Amino acid sequence: MQKVNFQKADSALTLPAKTELKLFIESLFKKEKTQLATINYIFCSDKYLLSINQQFLNHDYYTDIITFGLHDKGAPVVAEVYISVDRVKDNAKTHGVTFTNEMLRVLFHGALHLCGYKDKSKADILMMRAKEDAYLGRYTKR
Repeated sequence: MQKVNFQKADSALTLPAKTELKLFIESLFKKEKTQLATINYIFCSDKYLLSINQQFLNHDYYTDIITFGLHDKGAPVVAEVYISVDRVKDNAKTHGVTFTNEMLRVLFHGALHLCGYKDKSKADILMMRAKEDAYLGRYTKR
């Protein structure tokens, strides 16, 4: 069984070098000293993710990613990560980066949350961005 899986809910998406990307995400968990059992990335629309945000988190706004850790504390990570392709496209335009670059950042962001990184305080956000940048740099230089 693969540890990293990509699925489409209601959104078309083509990711280049999927096998390589999955292996890289596995290596991110190893580098962060976090055991990974399985992570399912589900690519969806704004509408789909808004419904999840409302239903499970009682939030009534669009977001690019929602990460659900389904494992017990201390157990290998089992997770579902929902990503709005619509939001990633818009954020790429807003930040002046390519869609692929922004999608990679969001993929790594979800994985980093599962490795224990937070993004609520200013210090946490700075650490998260630094980690995202580091993994983006490593992945794009391979």
